[in-house]
Amino acid sequence: MLIVFHSKAAAEVLMFSQHALPILKAAGKPYTDTLPERGVITRDQLDAAIKGIEQAISVNTESDEYSHDEDDNDSKTHPISQPVSFRRRAFPLLAMLRLSREHDADVIWEPAPSW
Repeated sequence: MLIVFHSKAAAEVLMFSQHALPILKAAGKPYTDTLPERGVITRDQLDAAIKGIEQAISVNTESDEYSHDEDDNDSKTHPISQPVSFRRRAFPLLAMLRLSREHDADVIWEPAPSW
């Protein structure tokens, strides 16, 4: 399911629920296997959520660096087919949480509208 994060302090962030779940777990939400359709990170929870995500990023050993060799070798894996690291997935939501903390705003999520 595609979900959208909202905050009065930042632009919306879209994410698949299966990708949001580990980020929200790191933020301190007690979810196990599935993410509820709707939820909130209150302004009082923002500091702990930000610290939790930052800590998860710092201990995550996935590589964010892609090969930047100058030669064009057809045997190399195209960046689009490489896995997306936790750090890269978490960054947009982490930025939203930081802006929300600065503006004393809650962050909510809900199912994305189907157009």
